[in-house]
Amino acid sequence: MSHLRIALAQVNACVGDLEGNAGLIVEWTRTAAERGAHVVVFPEMALTGYPVEDLCLRTSFAQASRRLADDLARRLEEAGCGEILAYVGYLDRDEAGPRNAVAALYRGVVVARQFKHHLPNYGVFDEHRHFQPGHTLDVVRLHGIDIGLAICQDLWEDGGPVTALGAAGVDLVVAPNASPYERSKDDLRLPLAARRAREAGAPLVYTNLIGGQDDLVFDGDSFVVAADGALLSRAPQFVEHLLLTDLDLPAGGHTTEGEFHGLQVRRHVLSGEPLPRNEPLAAPAISQPLPDEAEVWSALVLGLRDYVRKSGFRSVILGLSGGIDSAVTAAIAVDALGPDAVHGVAMPSAYSSRHSLSDAAESARRLGCHFRVEPVADLVEVFVNQLKLAGSGLAEENVQARVRGVLLMALSNLDEHLVLATGNKTELAVGYSTIYGDAVGGFAPIKDVFKTQVWTLARWRNAEATRRGEIPPVPENSIAKPPSAELRPGQLDTDSLPDYHLLDDILDAYVEGDRDHADLMAAGFEPGVIDRVVRMVDRAEYKRRQYPPGTKITHKAFGRDRRLPITSTWSHGG
Repeated sequence: MSHLRIALAQVNACVGDLEGNAGLIVEWTRTAAERGAHVVVFPEMALTGYPVEDLCLRTSFAQASRRLADDLARRLEEAGCGEILAYVGYLDRDEAGPRNAVAALYRGVVVARQFKHHLPNYGVFDEHRHFQPGHTLDVVRLHGIDIGLAICQDLWEDGGPVTALGAAGVDLVVAPNASPYERSKDDLRLPLAARRAREAGAPLVYTNLIGGQDDLVFDGDSFVVAADGALLSRAPQFVEHLLLTDLDLPAGGHTTEGEFHGLQVRRHVLSGEPLPRNEPLAAPAISQPLPDEAEVWSALVLGLRDYVRKSGFRSVILGLSGGIDSAVTAAIAVDALGPDAVHGVAMPSAYSSRHSLSDAAESARRLGCHFRVEPVADLVEVFVNQLKLAGSGLAEENVQARVRGVLLMALSNLDEHLVLATGNKTELAVGYSTIYGDAVGGFAPIKDVFKTQVWTLARWRNAEATRRGEIPPVPENSIAKPPSAELRPGQLDTDSLPDYHLLDDILDAYVEGDRDHADLMAAGFEPGVIDRVVRMVDRAEYKRRQYPPGTKITHKAFGRDRRLPITSTWSHGG
């Protein structure tokens, strides 16, 4: 038996920040070495950040990434980390084009490079557009242990690289990943990795990225499974973390090279002598997955925090209406950035209820964030009178929302705040928002959260605050009162929409499940309600295209996952 201590460096890389990411890699490798690790595995494309999208098509960027990967080996040796084998994801480029690559760095040089074989082209992924596939598998022998490599999607393919590694013979498989978060994804990842470990006949090390990148968020949740699929260790979600795991492995002395399942296996011997066992770790670290509401809230907080900070903003501003959506958005913002970086603005109109202003003020008081009142009635009156909109219905109503949007953007320009749009996925789905009004902003934190889940998250967050002895951040009246845009006297959302619980059930089937009219009928929904909802969804595509980005938490987020033509005569879920 030979002993290895593996470090999984679950880090938050920033797209395009090559030098910053390189510094991060050196720092975390140094920590791993100080804690006795022999191997450290970084996430997929940790050097460049992920996804780089069309940046990979810029030759200068790809060349800079490759040069820095080579230089990183030297930097690690100079930092006293030359004896640790570091797997670092980066962007390569050769005569065939850009490559999603991982370099194995050891004693100051790149000892192996492997390119991703299976390039996903579904959901949020566009890798067929961006990369050329690799056709080799590079097995590295360190202290007698043969280590194989599978990059993210390569792990998901039946009969793919892991099958080939198992056939050729390895003692350990490392899998760098940049796997975006969505609800319940862990229900797929861990069983898949356990299956692949059994297939390879070797333990499997799964290292995942954390952090927000535009509308994606990565949750980490890195882990190690044994050759029989048993969970050995697991990192916490949504935080940077170095997970250490001791493995005692039979050194198989595998020598077979050549083609396996269409992939060429190559071997690189770094050192053949087994290592004595380290002073053992106190106990295997196995973090428990977060409960559903805590997981979603953490994703929304991290997604907003990283969007703001990585984009160079210092503060955010949003309209506080006293309703549930703005109250929850403000609570997320305060959790992400701290109260001093959050500015709430109440903008009462002639139709605003007394409680809308008092609930908005109470939300700000509970959160400790900045708050101001900017009435819009006089501004609205100027537009209405000049354009003779009085009594026009929707045209008059939308002026109020658009005046509020102008105010928020003006304050954003004045004080360099990022404006947050507070709309939820249900509203976005059916077009229940005013373009250039409540849809203005640079980021929409709850864009991928259905209305019924907004209420669930509000109750959960309040309960968490109570459990910790803190003030619940969302006013109870904001949760309990009937939702209203307050753009006309006595208006309620249910004047224009079905009950939200019914509406979200239909949207879950039509949007998330891609179910058609016949499926919705078979599920028991009334034909008239189906027609009404589907028509609203189909007609609102142009609004969704112009809505700000927001953190993806579902299987089918608007923009990234669900891409439909704006102009189309096919409708009614046919």
